[in-house]
Amino acid sequence: MQKIFRVMIIIAMLITAYLLILAWRDDYADAPAVDTAPETATSVGADIPSTSGAAGDIPVQTLPVSNGAVTATPVADAGLITVTTDRYDIKINPVGGDIVYAALKQYDATLDSDKPFVLLENNSNRVYVAQSGLIGQNGIDTAEGRAKYSHSANNYVMEKGQQTLSVPLTYKKDGVTITKTFTFTHDKYPIDISYQIQNASTAAWQGQMFAQLKRDDSKDPGMSDKGALSMATYLGGAWGTPDDPYNKLKFGKFNDGELTTTSDKGWVGIVQHYFVSAWTPENFTGKFFSRETGDDYFIGFNSQPVNVAPNKQVTLNATLYAGPKVQSELKDVAVGLNQTVDYGLLWPISKVLFAILDGIHKVIGNWGWSIILLTILVKLALMWFSNKSYYSMAKMRAIAPRLAALKEEHGDDRMKMSQEMMAMYKEEKVNPMAGCLPILMQMPIFLALYWVLVESVELRHAPWILWIQDLSAMDPWFILPLLMGASMFIQQQLNPQPADPMQAKVMKFLPIIFTAFMLFFPAGLVLYWTVNNLFSMTHQYIVNKKVEEEQKLRTVKVLD
Repeated sequence: MQKIFRVMIIIAMLITAYLLILAWRDDYADAPAVDTAPETATSVGADIPSTSGAAGDIPVQTLPVSNGAVTATPVADAGLITVTTDRYDIKINPVGGDIVYAALKQYDATLDSDKPFVLLENNSNRVYVAQSGLIGQNGIDTAEGRAKYSHSANNYVMEKGQQTLSVPLTYKKDGVTITKTFTFTHDKYPIDISYQIQNASTAAWQGQMFAQLKRDDSKDPGMSDKGALSMATYLGGAWGTPDDPYNKLKFGKFNDGELTTTSDKGWVGIVQHYFVSAWTPENFTGKFFSRETGDDYFIGFNSQPVNVAPNKQVTLNATLYAGPKVQSELKDVAVGLNQTVDYGLLWPISKVLFAILDGIHKVIGNWGWSIILLTILVKLALMWFSNKSYYSMAKMRAIAPRLAALKEEHGDDRMKMSQEMMAMYKEEKVNPMAGCLPILMQMPIFLALYWVLVESVELRHAPWILWIQDLSAMDPWFILPLLMGASMFIQQQLNPQPADPMQAKVMKFLPIIFTAFMLFFPAGLVLYWTVNNLFSMTHQYIVNKKVEEEQKLRTVKVLD
């Protein structure tokens, strides 16, 4: 039984490490390579649009393009419109009216950086932009060119106390006036984009709205400050509807025709570490699509065809979210968008852990101390099981000399020895398997907390004390992993030592193996496991002393 007990502990600990490796590898083996190609034209590709395919940045059209469709020639340097709000630094290209730059002012680019994190950009290093336009029979965005909008100002600033900021762009042709308006809201990331189509001509206007994200295959900049040995998190497409809230779509599958959903309340986006950008249709049904053109990936939706009669007007609206994966904000944008904070298979446990962690943080204001308090709460919740386990292990430690004597007496008769051992376990009320309980119950909590630390943007660059300035990254000085290994070694000395020499050697190597694993894990996770070990050591030491006193009393009674 002792051998089985030891083997189960070893297996449980190795399974924990193995599952973490699998969790790292899942979804990320096909991460796109870094793109070093020079920037290409941002407006239009070389393909001619048709009803069966896309052209450059222009998505598939469900209506034919007539010979009289309005077109515009791209301008080499149209000058960008800058928008400054409390949350954004934005740049809009008046050619097409696309957002070609978005910096998040509340998030630094890297630890200790004074520059904001750039989510969207269009340069020689990376292409990641939010595009929208009008296509179809009278669409103003075609393969020949994107519409060039006029605008009344080059710079827009949200003043203190201002709740909304509107940036209108205007396009006029043949009696039709199209006003594309970006509306920014104070203390909010969602951006409202509306197309007001006012037809003052004598002929009907017909077209469709499209909204899409365009990204190349460059690496995730959100991983740049996590260390050279850090594993990448998911980078790729995603979409959802109220009936099917969250689906991943890897870049390599953008041309597979998997995304053909139609929804008026869904969303399409691109997910990366800590941040997401997503489009949501507001007052129309969108047909979702994805495609790959060269090194560029597109995911978005088209509206149904819209007819605007003479002397009438129609408004089409969509919402763009380009910001951090904060669950409380994402759930208000679209159903399922908050699931881009992907906690994996153990998401119910992860959500509970994060809710407790977040609640503690709101009180004490430090994520490191919050993790310590969370660890203590978890240990208290499992106290009854742990106490049973430690009491059983302490009994095993106390009767170890008697077990050794049995082995000496019945070493050649395995059946007799097993019978005597079982009788002794029954007499002492010892369950050798109880020692597995703490490990088996901690394993899912440990894995769930790993994903909380990896996926929750709230812990990005979150400091604890002294040298730990980012709990989501590995300990730069490896102090916590070494403390964890030392605590694990000391805890082993409190347990009954295996009689089998080979098992004893394996057990001695476990602290070294786990220390090596922990070297590159998030510091917050190592902090949790270290505090867990210290708490367990204290608990086990107290139980051991109690059992030793009980054994002494029993010995005195026997002698009397």
